[in-house]
Amino acid sequence: MLFKLINLVRKIQNLIYSLILKNGFISVGKNFFIEYPARLKGGEYITIGDDFYCFGRIRLEAYDKHNDYKYTPKITIGNNVSINFDCHIACVNKVIIGNGVLIASKVFITDHFHGDITKKALEQAPSQRKVMSKGEVNIEDNVWIGEGVCIMPDVRIGENCIIGANSVVTKSFPANSVIAGVPAKLIKEIKN
Repeated sequence: MLFKLINLVRKIQNLIYSLILKNGFISVGKNFFIEYPARLKGGEYITIGDDFYCFGRIRLEAYDKHNDYKYTPKITIGNNVSINFDCHIACVNKVIIGNGVLIASKVFITDHFHGDITKKALEQAPSQRKVMSKGEVNIEDNVWIGEGVCIMPDVRIGENCIIGANSVVTKSFPANSVIAGVPAKLIKEIKN
C-alpha cells in the first residue's frame, strides 16, 4: 500500500512538473509528459508534437549564443516520440526528429562541435572555441535508436532505421537500414 501511495505522489509531481515545463517551449502538442528532472535551454526554439513521453534527466538544449557568437537553433520533435533516461539533444543549427521515433537511454544527438580542427583553433581552450555546425541532423519517421548511441552533425537517418546500441553515427543512411558500430555502418537492409 505504501509503495502505491509513493508511486501515485510521484506521478502527480511529474504531471505538475510537465505542466510547468510545457510553457517553456514554442509549442507542445497534446499528451505531453517529461519526468523530473529535466534541463531545458532555449525552449523558445523547440517545438514538440502530440503524444510526447520522456523519462527523467533529459537535456534539451538549443543555444542561440555561446561566448560572443550568435546562432539560430531549431529543434523539432514530431508526434508519438518516446525518449528514455539520460538523453541529451544539443543544437545551434537544426535537429529534426520525426514521428514515431523511439530513443533508448543515454543517447546523444548534436548538430555541432566545439571548434574546428585547425592549429589556430587549438590555441584556445575547447570551451572558448567557436561552436560550429557542420550541418543539421534529421531523424525521419519510425526510427529506433538503441542504448548509448551518438548521432553527430550533418546526418540524415532514413525512416524505419534501427541503430544498434553504442553506435556512433557520423554519416547518413537511407530508409530501412539496420546500422551499428563505431563508426556506424550498414549491417542489413530491411526488405518488405
